[in-house]
Amino acid sequence: MSLSRRNFLSSLGIVGISSAVFPSWMPKLVFSPQGQQAARGDRDVLVAIFQRGGMDGLNAVVPYGEGANYYDKRPTIAIPEPDGSDSAAIDLDGFFGLHPALRPLKDLYDVGTLGIIHAAGSPHPSRSHFDAMEYMERGTPGDKTTSTGWITRHLNSAAWQNESPFRAVGMGALVPSSLQGNMSTLALRSIADFHLAGRRDQLAGIQRTLSGLYAVQSGGDDLLLAKAAGVFNTMDMLQDLAAMGYTPANGAQYPDSEFGLGLRQIAQLIKADVGLEVACVDVGGWDTHEYQGGTDGTFAYLLDDFARGLAAFYTDMQDYMSNITVVSMSEFGRTATENASQGTDHGHGNCMFVMGGGVQGGMYARWKGLHAEALDMGDLDVTTDYRDVLTEILLKRIKNEAIDQIFPNYQATMLDIIHAR
Repeated sequence: MSLSRRNFLSSLGIVGISSAVFPSWMPKLVFSPQGQQAARGDRDVLVAIFQRGGMDGLNAVVPYGEGANYYDKRPTIAIPEPDGSDSAAIDLDGFFGLHPALRPLKDLYDVGTLGIIHAAGSPHPSRSHFDAMEYMERGTPGDKTTSTGWITRHLNSAAWQNESPFRAVGMGALVPSSLQGNMSTLALRSIADFHLAGRRDQLAGIQRTLSGLYAVQSGGDDLLLAKAAGVFNTMDMLQDLAAMGYTPANGAQYPDSEFGLGLRQIAQLIKADVGLEVACVDVGGWDTHEYQGGTDGTFAYLLDDFARGLAAFYTDMQDYMSNITVVSMSEFGRTATENASQGTDHGHGNCMFVMGGGVQGGMYARWKGLHAEALDMGDLDVTTDYRDVLTEILLKRIKNEAIDQIFPNYQATMLDIIHAR
């Protein structure tokens, strides 16, 4: 395959290893100018979870205290009021309860390291998956002109810089929109898969090919040679991590799922001290239009995976959680009323979870209710902008005060869900 010098150099500004040249299991790299290595120990590692598909927050964190306003709208999928059984909601505060599949999170809630924000989400009314996800990940609801993600703008605007190729990692085949832009980002499917049987020879061939391309195209260009060194250093670090293997601490057992694998590898990267500042991981499948189920079924299975993953990560990272903040979000919630297919359609308001040593645990909700006058076009109204939650994390735990650059033209309202470092 031939590449012109112009095309080759242009591609390096976006992707360090081209998927057109190398197989899909290779990590994708994006390089930014080198800077001063970030100081350690004075800010949290941020783990951002995106529940893609529109999670049903009304059945995840059940407003059973609404009575008929909730139960009459969901005759087949509503979660029963708490009664101490395994098939009923788990009481949190006398009004809200966890779906029984989220039972692993109750212990975290009880010890004050899990915060739940209800009626949260993006203020934009879009019910389009693509638009809603893009708006949230860009951090600019309603504005499609922004080309960078909110996490990228955070990293660019931080008072510190960090030249590690592992500064920001997206667990998956693609870099998420929140990490889009000219920033040092790694999209990684699996540390272990980097050296699956039969691929060592492929990797050696790729390294030779890449070395040849750099040698031919660089012409003594120091910047290009520096980029080449970055690529090879990342390969070497991945080899070392794969060779080390990983055994979770404290008997933690991650679910055997993509989500569980993603969290497990984030734990490994944090413990390896490779300069990780932000990690993104997705958990999909939440678009439950049909046969969603109540205490059993598709939705319950998804919640079980989510809860066991978070609980395992917390157990594994107990000695590190004072310097970690985990936050979850979804592009929108589901309709308050179930549909004729025993599912729910695209809605609006949802719930977010925040976990970490700096979290002031509990329920947080500017709750209007589920009666007709309180709903937004039949959906739960958004009373807490998701950027309020992210802003508080950024200011109090990540120590980045450039909020006007991260979320332009937005003034956040604090919930006091986070303790300052």
